[in-house]
Amino acid sequence: MFRRVLIANRGEIAQRVIRACRELGIETVAVYSSADADALYLRQADETICIGPPQSAKSYLDIPAIIAAAEVADADAIHPGYGFLAENDHFAEVCRSCKINFIGPTPEVIAALGDKVRARELARKAGVPIVPGSDGAVEDEKKALEVAQQIGYPIMIKAAAGGGGRGMRVARNEPSLVASFHQASSEAKAAFGDGTVYLEKFVENPRHIEVQILADEHGNIVHLGERDCSVQRRHQKLIEESPSPSLTPELRARICEAAVRVVREANYTNAGTVEFLLARDGSFYFIEVNARIQVEHTVTEMVTGLDLIQQQLLIASGERLAFKQEDVRWSGHAIECRINAEDPEKDFQPSPGKIELFVPPGGPGVRLDSHCYSGYRIPPNYDSMIGKLLVHRSTRDAAVRTMLRALDEFVIEGPKTTIPLHGSILRHSDFRAGDHDTGFVERYYGSHPAIPVKEPR
Repeated sequence: MFRRVLIANRGEIAQRVIRACRELGIETVAVYSSADADALYLRQADETICIGPPQSAKSYLDIPAIIAAAEVADADAIHPGYGFLAENDHFAEVCRSCKINFIGPTPEVIAALGDKVRARELARKAGVPIVPGSDGAVEDEKKALEVAQQIGYPIMIKAAAGGGGRGMRVARNEPSLVASFHQASSEAKAAFGDGTVYLEKFVENPRHIEVQILADEHGNIVHLGERDCSVQRRHQKLIEESPSPSLTPELRARICEAAVRVVREANYTNAGTVEFLLARDGSFYFIEVNARIQVEHTVTEMVTGLDLIQQQLLIASGERLAFKQEDVRWSGHAIECRINAEDPEKDFQPSPGKIELFVPPGGPGVRLDSHCYSGYRIPPNYDSMIGKLLVHRSTRDAAVRTMLRALDEFVIEGPKTTIPLHGSILRHSDFRAGDHDTGFVERYYGSHPAIPVKEPR
């Protein structure tokens, strides 16, 4: 096992990794930018090193600065968290060349799965359904129009190197396709340094289902069930839950088995997530593999009782998985709400600044992963997440009611937050019935997402 781990990230995931390491007896090194100098988790790490100014490019994305910090601190491994450099194959390769363990997949696997076109081909070879689309990248609008004519509108234009909803556009006719093609390519170039795009048939209002997997370096792979991430805004997840209310036992088994086939085809190791679209008729299609720990990994932890960050550390240190597929047990229902410093009534405008009062909820079945506290100043430079509020109860209905209670208890004074929106969604009759999809938020809330919805009795 590692002696000392450097955490190349910030916020709640940095705190989460510190906690996992401390329980395994591993020392931690937290790097931070000057904007995060008063972060709570810095008090919990064994050593802290400032690596630059607030700008991400000069701190959390500065590979030489992070490697230098690891060498100065004598760290033998780096945990990248999620975002920033977590899926950067060059960073993983630099870690390897410097003889520092990268807690994640190999650089080769990250590169293969980071290219969505290559990932689709891996899924196809594994016999997993993929959304009908272009055979590889689409170089220009002429080719895009030809592909669209073959598979039919509506069309989804997607960045090959993308993620998080960036570089994605929906086109419902030829003029829209031409304009969206160039917009998606430009956005992808700005966000990822690669303007390559490909086309897929747009699946109308699907469910978004993802499967958590663990794979060790000895060929052992297990899945930990699925998470339903269908409540989204512009492809950004808002609420996640497990198990999905839309899956039958037979369909769940098929999707989870498909996820295992994909990661086996990719020679994947460590923790990862295989994402699918689920159509109303029960057909499902591979989207991508997230070659890192996910924000919502905590949902799976609640229903399985496993610590996924500790599993990452154990796998990266060369250990075999301590359990087989038949040993995995699921219990109850878990729901997660992402609490962000945003104003839902102003198109989710970021709301950084000082938290005057921070009173977290508690009680049976409630978990909060957050790096914030009263007096903490949310910097404007990074993701606006304040924390992840989770509940775990014996049934979905009980979990919804506990989450509503926890949201009502949660007091955050200062910045605007998404707490009112979450309460509204969980009170909506369609959500309560489990009848929601990726178009739910836009369809029911539009430009006024915080309108309260009367709770059904």
